[in-house]
Amino acid sequence: MSAALPLVPVDDLERLAARTWRGSEEEAHGDWLLRAGGGFTGRANSVLVVGAPPSDPSSAVAEVTRWYRARGLRPCAAVPMPGGEQADAAFAAAGWTRDEDNLVLASSLVGWAERPPSTPVTLAAEPDDAWLDGYRYRGAALPPAAAAVLRTGNRPVFASVRLDDRPAPLAAVARGVLEDGWLVISAVTVAERYRRRGLAIAVMAALGADARARGGRACLLQVAASNAPALALYERLGFTEHHRYHYRTAPALR
Repeated sequence: MSAALPLVPVDDLERLAARTWRGSEEEAHGDWLLRAGGGFTGRANSVLVVGAPPSDPSSAVAEVTRWYRARGLRPCAAVPMPGGEQADAAFAAAGWTRDEDNLVLASSLVGWAERPPSTPVTLAAEPDDAWLDGYRYRGAALPPAAAAVLRTGNRPVFASVRLDDRPAPLAAVARGVLEDGWLVISAVTVAERYRRRGLAIAVMAALGADARARGGRACLLQVAASNAPALALYERLGFTEHHRYHYRTAPALR
Protein backbone atom coordinates (compact mmCIF):
# COMPACT_ATOMS: atom_id res chain seq x y z
CA MET A 1 0.00 0.00 0.00
CA SER A 2 1.14 3.51 -0.77
CA ALA A 3 3.18 5.21 1.94
CA ALA A 4 0.91 8.26 1.52
CA LEU A 5 -2.00 6.34 3.03
CA PRO A 6 -2.77 6.41 6.75
CA LEU A 7 -2.04 3.08 8.42
CA VAL A 8 -5.42 1.91 9.73
CA PRO A 9 -6.14 -1.58 11.16
CA VAL A 10 -8.80 -3.69 9.44
CA ASP A 11 -11.32 -3.42 12.30
CA ASP A 12 -10.98 0.35 12.53
CA LEU A 13 -11.40 0.85 8.78
CA GLU A 14 -14.46 -1.42 8.77
CA ARG A 15 -16.04 0.58 11.60
CA LEU A 16 -15.27 3.80 9.75
CA ALA A 17 -16.87 2.50 6.54
CA ALA A 18 -19.90 1.31 8.51
CA ARG A 19 -20.56 4.87 9.69
CA THR A 20 -20.94 5.99 6.06
CA TRP A 21 -23.55 3.41 5.00
CA ARG A 22 -25.86 2.59 7.88
CA GLY A 23 -28.95 0.61 8.56
CA SER A 24 -32.07 2.39 9.73
CA GLU A 25 -31.68 0.33 12.92
CA GLU A 26 -28.38 -0.51 14.59
CA GLU A 27 -27.53 -2.25 17.84
CA ALA A 28 -24.25 -3.25 19.45
CA HIS A 29 -23.72 -6.92 20.24
CA GLY A 30 -20.48 -6.74 22.17
CA ASP A 31 -18.05 -5.32 19.61
CA TRP A 32 -20.19 -6.61 16.76
CA LEU A 33 -22.68 -4.27 15.10
CA LEU A 34 -26.18 -5.47 14.19
CA ARG A 35 -27.66 -3.51 11.27
CA ALA A 36 -31.07 -3.60 9.59
CA GLY A 37 -32.18 -1.42 6.68
CA GLY A 38 -35.28 -2.88 5.10
CA GLY A 39 -33.29 -5.48 3.20
CA PHE A 40 -31.49 -2.98 0.93
CA THR A 41 -27.81 -3.98 0.54
CA GLY A 42 -25.77 -6.44 2.54
CA ARG A 43 -23.88 -3.65 4.28
CA ALA A 44 -27.04 -2.19 5.84
CA ASN A 45 -28.55 -5.60 6.68
CA SER A 46 -25.75 -7.66 8.17
CA VAL A 47 -23.96 -7.95 11.46
CA LEU A 48 -20.48 -6.45 11.16
CA VAL A 49 -18.16 -9.01 12.74
CA VAL A 50 -15.27 -6.99 14.19
CA GLY A 51 -13.87 -7.44 17.68
CA ALA A 52 -15.52 -9.87 20.08
CA PRO A 53 -19.18 -10.71 20.74
CA PRO A 54 -20.50 -10.73 24.34
CA SER A 55 -20.60 -14.55 24.45
CA ASP A 56 -18.94 -17.56 22.87
CA PRO A 57 -19.11 -17.57 19.05
CA SER A 58 -21.80 -20.26 18.73
CA SER A 59 -24.09 -18.45 21.19
CA ALA A 60 -23.43 -15.18 19.36
CA VAL A 61 -24.45 -16.77 16.06
CA ALA A 62 -27.71 -17.94 17.64
CA GLU A 63 -28.46 -14.46 19.03
CA VAL A 64 -27.69 -12.81 15.68
CA THR A 65 -30.05 -15.28 14.02
CA ARG A 66 -32.87 -14.40 16.42
CA TRP A 67 -32.31 -10.64 15.95
CA TYR A 68 -32.67 -10.78 12.17
CA ARG A 69 -35.52 -13.29 12.13
CA ALA A 70 -37.47 -10.99 14.48
CA ARG A 71 -37.22 -8.25 11.83
CA GLY A 72 -38.28 -10.45 8.95
CA LEU A 73 -34.78 -10.49 7.47
CA ARG A 74 -32.62 -13.42 6.50
CA PRO A 75 -29.68 -13.40 8.95
CA CYS A 76 -26.45 -12.21 7.34
CA ALA A 77 -22.94 -11.50 8.62
CA ALA A 78 -20.15 -9.38 7.10
CA VAL A 79 -16.85 -11.05 8.03
CA PRO A 80 -13.64 -9.08 7.37
CA MET A 81 -10.39 -10.95 6.80
CA PRO A 82 -7.91 -11.14 8.34
CA GLY A 83 -9.32 -11.11 11.86
CA GLY A 84 -12.67 -12.83 11.47
CA GLU A 85 -11.47 -16.42 11.24
CA GLN A 86 -12.94 -17.64 14.54
CA ALA A 87 -16.33 -16.07 13.93
CA ASP A 88 -16.35 -17.31 10.35
CA ALA A 89 -15.82 -20.87 11.56
CA ALA A 90 -18.77 -20.51 13.96
CA PHE A 91 -21.07 -19.27 11.18
CA ALA A 92 -19.90 -22.10 8.92
CA ALA A 93 -20.57 -24.66 11.67
CA ALA A 94 -24.13 -23.32 11.93
CA GLY A 95 -24.68 -23.92 8.21
CA TRP A 96 -24.33 -20.33 7.01
CA THR A 97 -23.25 -20.18 3.36
CA ARG A 98 -20.29 -18.10 2.22
CA ASP A 99 -20.51 -15.52 -0.56
CA GLU A 100 -17.65 -14.36 -2.77
CA ASP A 101 -14.89 -12.06 -1.54
CA ASN A 102 -15.36 -8.30 -1.62
CA LEU A 103 -12.19 -6.23 -1.84
CA VAL A 104 -11.72 -3.11 0.24
CA LEU A 105 -9.50 -0.85 -1.86
CA ALA A 106 -7.71 2.28 -0.70
CA SER A 107 -5.91 5.16 -2.39
CA SER A 108 -4.48 8.52 -1.56
CA LEU A 109 -6.47 11.52 -2.78
CA VAL A 110 -3.30 12.77 -4.43
CA GLY A 111 -3.32 12.21 -8.18
CA TRP A 112 -6.65 11.11 -9.66
CA ALA A 113 -8.66 13.29 -7.25
CA GLU A 114 -6.68 16.38 -8.29
CA ARG A 115 -7.53 16.15 -11.98
CA PRO A 116 -10.46 18.24 -13.22
CA PRO A 117 -13.38 15.98 -14.24
CA SER A 118 -13.49 15.31 -17.99
CA THR A 119 -17.11 16.48 -18.07
CA PRO A 120 -19.21 18.74 -15.80
CA VAL A 121 -20.32 16.98 -12.61
CA THR A 122 -23.11 18.17 -10.32
CA LEU A 123 -22.75 17.65 -6.57
CA ALA A 124 -25.80 17.69 -4.30
CA ALA A 125 -26.58 17.06 -0.64
CA GLU A 126 -29.70 15.03 -1.49
CA PRO A 127 -30.42 12.38 -4.13
CA ASP A 128 -33.24 13.60 -6.38
CA ASP A 129 -35.50 11.29 -8.39
CA ALA A 130 -33.15 11.38 -11.38
CA TRP A 131 -30.21 10.31 -9.20
CA LEU A 132 -32.24 7.49 -7.63
CA ASP A 133 -33.29 6.34 -11.10
CA GLY A 134 -29.66 6.47 -12.25
CA TYR A 135 -28.30 4.25 -9.46
CA ARG A 136 -28.74 0.63 -10.47
CA TYR A 137 -28.12 -1.69 -7.53
CA ARG A 138 -27.01 -5.03 -8.97
CA GLY A 139 -28.52 -3.96 -12.27
CA ALA A 140 -32.00 -3.35 -10.86
CA ALA A 141 -34.12 -0.37 -9.86
CA LEU A 142 -34.01 0.64 -6.20
CA PRO A 143 -36.51 -0.67 -3.62
CA PRO A 144 -38.45 1.76 -1.38
CA ALA A 145 -36.00 1.29 1.52
CA ALA A 146 -33.06 2.54 -0.55
CA ALA A 147 -33.58 6.30 -0.18
CA ALA A 148 -33.36 6.15 3.62
CA VAL A 149 -30.15 4.08 3.56
CA LEU A 150 -28.54 6.35 0.96
CA ARG A 151 -29.12 9.40 3.15
CA THR A 152 -27.27 7.89 6.13
CA GLY A 153 -23.75 8.94 7.10
CA ASN A 154 -22.27 12.34 7.83
CA ARG A 155 -23.20 14.76 5.01
CA PRO A 156 -23.30 12.39 2.03
CA VAL A 157 -22.59 13.98 -1.35
CA PHE A 158 -24.36 12.79 -4.50
CA ALA A 159 -22.53 13.25 -7.80
CA SER A 160 -24.23 13.11 -11.19
CA VAL A 161 -23.52 13.74 -14.86
CA ARG A 162 -26.22 14.67 -17.36
CA LEU A 163 -25.29 14.57 -21.05
CA ASP A 164 -28.76 14.66 -22.62
CA ASP A 165 -31.85 16.68 -21.76
CA ARG A 166 -34.69 15.12 -19.81
CA PRO A 167 -36.40 12.71 -20.08
CA ALA A 168 -33.10 11.00 -20.90
CA PRO A 169 -31.56 9.41 -17.80
CA LEU A 170 -28.47 10.67 -16.03
CA ALA A 171 -25.29 9.40 -17.63
CA ALA A 172 -23.51 8.60 -14.35
CA VAL A 173 -23.96 8.84 -10.59
CA ALA A 174 -21.89 8.17 -7.46
CA ARG A 175 -22.10 8.78 -3.71
CA GLY A 176 -19.37 9.89 -1.31
CA VAL A 177 -19.12 10.38 2.46
CA LEU A 178 -16.11 11.94 4.19
CA GLU A 179 -15.38 10.31 7.55
CA ASP A 180 -12.25 11.01 9.62
CA GLY A 181 -10.29 12.11 6.55
CA TRP A 182 -11.42 9.13 4.45
CA LEU A 183 -13.68 9.57 1.43
CA VAL A 184 -15.83 6.45 1.14
CA ILE A 185 -17.20 6.15 -2.41
CA SER A 186 -20.14 3.95 -3.31
CA ALA A 187 -22.98 3.60 -5.83
CA VAL A 188 -20.78 4.33 -8.86
CA THR A 189 -23.10 3.70 -11.81
CA VAL A 190 -22.71 4.59 -15.49
CA ALA A 191 -25.76 4.07 -17.71
CA GLU A 192 -25.04 1.49 -20.41
CA ARG A 193 -25.49 3.90 -23.33
CA TYR A 194 -22.85 6.26 -21.86
CA ARG A 195 -20.11 3.80 -20.98
CA ARG A 196 -16.46 4.01 -22.07
CA ARG A 197 -16.42 7.80 -21.88
CA GLY A 198 -14.51 8.17 -18.60
CA LEU A 199 -17.63 9.09 -16.64
CA ALA A 200 -16.88 6.82 -13.66
CA ILE A 201 -13.56 8.62 -13.23
CA ALA A 202 -15.31 11.98 -13.65
CA VAL A 203 -17.81 11.46 -10.80
CA MET A 204 -15.10 9.99 -8.58
CA ALA A 205 -12.75 12.91 -9.29
CA ALA A 206 -15.47 15.41 -8.43
CA LEU A 207 -16.14 13.65 -5.14
CA GLY A 208 -12.40 13.47 -4.49
CA ALA A 209 -11.88 17.19 -5.11
CA ASP A 210 -14.78 18.02 -2.79
CA ALA A 211 -13.33 15.77 -0.08
CA ARG A 212 -9.85 17.29 -0.45
CA ALA A 213 -11.33 20.76 0.01
CA ARG A 214 -12.84 19.54 3.29
CA GLY A 215 -9.64 17.94 4.60
CA GLY A 216 -9.86 14.50 3.03
CA ARG A 217 -6.60 12.58 2.66
CA ALA A 218 -7.52 9.09 1.45
CA CYS A 219 -10.25 7.18 -0.34
CA LEU A 220 -11.91 3.84 0.31
CA LEU A 221 -14.25 1.79 -1.83
CA GLN A 222 -15.57 -1.76 -1.89
CA VAL A 223 -15.89 -3.95 -4.97
CA ALA A 224 -16.73 -7.59 -5.65
CA ALA A 225 -13.70 -9.72 -6.47
CA SER A 226 -15.46 -10.91 -9.64
CA ASN A 227 -15.98 -7.37 -11.02
CA ALA A 228 -12.97 -7.37 -13.33
CA PRO A 229 -13.78 -4.13 -15.24
CA ALA A 230 -14.16 -2.12 -12.02
CA LEU A 231 -10.99 -3.62 -10.54
CA ALA A 232 -9.04 -2.70 -13.67
CA LEU A 233 -10.31 0.89 -13.47
CA TYR A 234 -9.45 1.27 -9.78
CA GLU A 235 -6.00 -0.23 -10.31
CA ARG A 236 -5.31 2.38 -13.01
CA LEU A 237 -6.25 5.09 -10.52
CA GLY A 238 -3.76 3.72 -7.98
CA PHE A 239 -6.06 1.86 -5.59
CA THR A 240 -4.57 -1.10 -3.75
CA GLU A 241 -6.15 -3.83 -1.63
CA HIS A 242 -6.33 -3.09 2.09
CA HIS A 243 -8.27 -6.24 3.09
CA ARG A 244 -11.23 -8.38 2.11
CA TYR A 245 -14.57 -9.37 3.57
CA HIS A 246 -17.33 -11.78 2.66
CA TYR A 247 -20.90 -12.39 3.68
CA ARG A 248 -22.24 -15.43 5.48
CA THR A 249 -25.97 -16.06 5.13
CA ALA A 250 -28.13 -18.27 7.35
CA PRO A 251 -30.09 -21.16 5.83
CA ALA A 252 -33.52 -20.14 4.56
CA LEU A 253 -36.48 -21.08 6.75
CA ARG A 254 -38.54 -23.95 5.42
